[in-house]
Amino acid sequence: MTITPHNIVHIVVMGVSGTGKTELAHRLHHRTGFSFAEGDELHPAYNVQKMSAGIPLTDGDRAPWLADIATWATEQAAQGKNTIITCSALKKQYRNALRTAPGRVIFLHLTGSKELIADRMTHRRGHFMPTTLLDSQLATLEPLEAEELGFTLDITPPLDDIAYNAENTLTQTYGVNLS
Repeated sequence: MTITPHNIVHIVVMGVSGTGKTELAHRLHHRTGFSFAEGDELHPAYNVQKMSAGIPLTDGDRAPWLADIATWATEQAAQGKNTIITCSALKKQYRNALRTAPGRVIFLHLTGSKELIADRMTHRRGHFMPTTLLDSQLATLEPLEAEELGFTLDITPPLDDIAYNAENTLTQTYGVNLS
């Protein structure tokens, strides 16, 4: 099959901090071999410092970060590569910024109870995002709208089940070839 922008796919694993975006994205990356970008690693240092200090990001703070993610996805598409990206993508306008990359951009929204997410954030190590910013992220979150290409998965089940459901939905509903 010839790779064109029309058959390139970008899978964006989205959701508030602590939902397991990176774990699921790594699983999908190893299963598919798609190029992988950890959105947190593309944040400007200023954003990381701000979040580490417990200060929520503004739309202006996020704009260059989202542009960098879209640029990375565009570069991968130019090489004929499908991608898997982690990015909170909390608002529709943020998701629209990511949709500027050529190809289909499918959002996989991980969601769960505030209590479960807070518990996960409390027990993880080595991440700059403090639990105190969870309320801000939840307040900012705009769930996927009906016309947006994407789906939601609950994070309560074990990771193996979440990955299975993600792969099944991507292949059966969206026709993504994961091999």
